[in-house]
Amino acid sequence: MSGEFWLTDRQWAALAPLLPTNEPGARRVDDRRVISGIVHMLRNGGRWQDCPACYGPSATIYNRYHRWSGRGIWAGMLAALVEATPGG
Repeated sequence: MSGEFWLTDRQWAALAPLLPTNEPGARRVDDRRVISGIVHMLRNGGRWQDCPACYGPSATIYNRYHRWSGRGIWAGMLAALVEATPGG
C-alpha cells in the first residue's frame, strides 16, 4: 500500500527507550509496527478501524494510542520523534 508510514531505525532508536515496561496483561508484540500504524493514522486521519492491516489489528492500534494518551506517554514520544526526524 502506498502512503504507509514506517519508523526509520533512527526514529525507533529515539522512541524505544520511552516505551512503558512491566505492564500487566498480554505481552506486547511488534511495538515498532503498532507505533508506525498509530503515526500513520495521526498523519492521515480517518477512522481507527480503517487503519491498514499491515500495521496489525485496528483495535490494537486504537487501544495502544488511547491508553498511552491518557497516561501522557505520547507527548514525550512524539517530541522525541520530531527530534529524530531530519527536517522535522
